[in-house]
Amino acid sequence: MSKMTIRTFAYIAAVTMLTGCQTTLPIHTVDKVDINRFMGDWYVIASIPTFIEKDAYNAVESYRLNEDGTVATTFTFNKGGLDGPLKIYTPRGFIRDKESNAVWDMQFIWPLKAEYRIIFLSEDYAQTIIGRSKRDYVWIMARSTSIPQSDYNRILDFLKAQGYDPAKLRKVPHGS
Repeated sequence: MSKMTIRTFAYIAAVTMLTGCQTTLPIHTVDKVDINRFMGDWYVIASIPTFIEKDAYNAVESYRLNEDGTVATTFTFNKGGLDGPLKIYTPRGFIRDKESNAVWDMQFIWPLKAEYRIIFLSEDYAQTIIGRSKRDYVWIMARSTSIPQSDYNRILDFLKAQGYDPAKLRKVPHGS
């Protein structure tokens, strides 16, 4: 190849990479999370689910703070129905932002870690939203198995403002 062809190819490749790789801005997190209050059980009310969760019922995310500062996480759900087989996953949370406690990494398989951002948390720690900068997944969670429709509608508006497509949300059924 001539120098001109190599330069042209390099230029086209650089332009393609720069225009094809748009950066997604991070979602703003809450200012501060009292990590001890955040621990405990959170029922998944709705989510843009990962492939693992697409057919989840009775989904619950439970957090416990370890002595080393990591978060022991247990994610349980019934697959395929309210009385479907119980699935249990135990990822580990790593709090990245120690000032706010609102930015974590979640590790299901070593060494891979996934972004976990607390983007909403009610003052009474009864409702929360976990998001990602890619806007590919989101979890609406509460301390009870349901929330008032008015709260859910406000959350939908909040998610739209954050760049999420609420049409992708799946409400998670919970048994009584």
